[in-house]
Amino acid sequence: MADLHFELVTPEKLVRSEDVHMVVVPGTEGDFGVLAGHAPVMSTIRADAELAVYRTQGGEPERIRVEGGFAEVNDKGLTVLVEKADA
Repeated sequence: MADLHFELVTPEKLVRSEDVHMVVVPGTEGDFGVLAGHAPVMSTIRADAELAVYRTQGGEPERIRVEGGFAEVNDKGLTVLVEKADA
């Protein structure tokens, strides 16, 4: 399966821009996993939560603490815009 293009952005800078296997997003309505080819969606992110970034299938996730914001999935990949990221 193709990789998912993932970008993590704060108001100050582009924190990450890379291809990964999957990202689990902590949405306000519940967590959801995003793989390449995911249907377009927008979601707000919980105020104090963690993204789980899987670089490879079956690998251990890298956890990134984030504060507020939103996520957008489109045909180009996943963009997560947050107020603050500890990455």
